[in-house]
Amino acid sequence: MKAIPLLELKKVSAFYGSAQALFELSFSLDQGEVLALVGPNGAGKSTTLKSIVSWVDRWEGEIFFQGQPLKSLESHQIAARGIALVPEDRRIFTSLSVEENLDIGKQVLRQRRDRGLVVEREHSNKGGQAWDLDAVLALFPALGSMLKRPAGQMSGGEQQMLTIARALMGQPLLLLLDEPSEGVAPKVVEHMAQAILAMKQAGQSILISEQNRYFCDAIADRQLHLLQGCLV
Repeated sequence: MKAIPLLELKKVSAFYGSAQALFELSFSLDQGEVLALVGPNGAGKSTTLKSIVSWVDRWEGEIFFQGQPLKSLESHQIAARGIALVPEDRRIFTSLSVEENLDIGKQVLRQRRDRGLVVEREHSNKGGQAWDLDAVLALFPALGSMLKRPAGQMSGGEQQMLTIARALMGQPLLLLLDEPSEGVAPKVVEHMAQAILAMKQAGQSILISEQNRYFCDAIADRQLHLLQGCLV
């Protein structure tokens, strides 16, 4: 019997007000897979990720996570289930230090503990790596020398690394990365690719939206191509 996908979308359409941004998207992602949604600006990549965590005005269709429907859940409840979105605009706390930003990532983990939703991977590698401070600093060594620095003093690429590290501190079962290579220096893009490959090797499931197909060629198990809100 085939295993239940970690994530499954069935005929998902999404709307911003009266404007439709997605048109009956259907795809699935398996445990431990890195799947890339590739397409130009306006293709619907980011909207797909935002629909999964209920950040859009309205969506229709069905989304299942670990075989359970997400339709009736609010964003914080979806996060508590183990889905973490790293948005394109990063949303770091610029007045806080790098270390304090990373500590905020643990709040989601505490919420999951309170709800009895923490999985065994916290204590073993079942289902993926347990991401503690040492583990995320191994992924992004540059952050190690910046722990006391205000996050607002970081470059765009450094902030991107911080945002991903913060999300991992919540021990997500599924990591959603929205345009991780957008607007960062080529050297940082290379480091980002290496970090994603390390996450993949550790068993982390990842869904990525990206314009940079070459970046996706280096990191993804599969690519799906979107255009004007449709899979092509």
